Amino acid sequence: MDFELSDTCKKYKEKLLAFMDEHVYPAESIYEAQMTESGNPNFHPPILEELKTEARKRGLWNLFHPHANEEWGSPGLSNLDYAPLAEIMGRSPHLAPEATNCNAPDTGNMEVLEVFGTAEHKEKWLKPLLAGEINSAFCMTEPAVASSDATNVQLRMERDNDSYVLNGRKWFASNALHANCKVLIVMGKTDPDAAPHRQQSMMVVPIDTPGVTIVRGLPVFGYQDREGHAEIIFDDVRVPHTALLAGEGDGFMISQARLGPGRIHHAMRSIGMAERSLDLMIKRAQSRTTFGEPVANRSNIQDWIAESRIAIETTRLLVLKTAWLMDTVGNQKARIEIAAIKVAAPEMALKVIDRAIQVHGGGGVTDDFPLASFWAHQRTLRLADGPDEVHKRTIARVELKRMRSTVEATD
Repeated sequence: MDFELSDTCKKYKEKLLAFMDEHVYPAESIYEAQMTESGNPNFHPPILEELKTEARKRGLWNLFHPHANEEWGSPGLSNLDYAPLAEIMGRSPHLAPEATNCNAPDTGNMEVLEVFGTAEHKEKWLKPLLAGEINSAFCMTEPAVASSDATNVQLRMERDNDSYVLNGRKWFASNALHANCKVLIVMGKTDPDAAPHRQQSMMVVPIDTPGVTIVRGLPVFGYQDREGHAEIIFDDVRVPHTALLAGEGDGFMISQARLGPGRIHHAMRSIGMAERSLDLMIKRAQSRTTFGEPVANRSNIQDWIAESRIAIETTRLLVLKTAWLMDTVGNQKARIEIAAIKVAAPEMALKVIDRAIQVHGGGGVTDDFPLASFWAHQRTLRLADGPDEVHKRTIARVELKRMRSTVEATD
């Protein structure tokens, strides 16, 4: 692969860096002030809408979307072109992704609706999502089962004439408490007697459908994220049969198609958080003096800086390789690399962020700096979109099969 960024990527990178410097970073303090003043953890601060307007005006809109579309404002970037841009957005994770309409879980939901949705789904939900007018949530994880195995989902989707009736409980439905969330994509069980990977289906459920009850927003490491991680009860929720995505029994297949791109986007943003954390670590080490010398002169701090740079560069190369493979041979053939970056990127970012926190001393664990929030986000990411252990299992099974084939060939 060629390590030179394409001319298209360079153009958007320059535009995005300018947007970050001129608008996003200065908006962070405004965002915090507006959130604090509201007293509502799920408040939608006006500064975000201002950033969205500015991003769209600059052509920094729907950058994640692989197909060029003038109406949607999408330039149709490849995964390899998008990777450095998502990394830059990751430096301000509360603002930049949503400001450019590139935030999870909306990106994944838009991809699902585009590929598997009906004409009605696309008109009613996909278009306003692409326009940034509404938000959405993805409901797969359940509190009563180990959701790392998606075949465990228990929410029932029972056919009743021209409708389906949904009963069950979900949690960690991220975005469900967003002020603009209007629709849920829900995974449940339509046929308990089918083969394990054909029991599940996915449906489009408006959030205001009778019987949908948001119980609470789940705190994550003490944080109530603005978009919320909701626990939701579905009690005799009736939706038309047209709510079905693809066909009955296609839920597991859709989930796998959805989560691949989402995982690489998370990894890209993780690198951005690590980069900003390293910058903060260096700045702090250079500005603080202990025992008569700048902290930056200490050999252990210099080791941390060097090791962090090595780790960031190593992870970035793996992410770029994965993006290149997704573009050239497809997501399925890149599944091992996707699994690898999903493990490697949060682990790397956590180490860098932890070092930065240590160099900041007591300030590092406060909200005066973004480091504590970064750490909580990255630690959560070791579970989101599948825990590390599931991805390692995928990689190990392929490796074991490879060696088993080699042994058999030499016998």
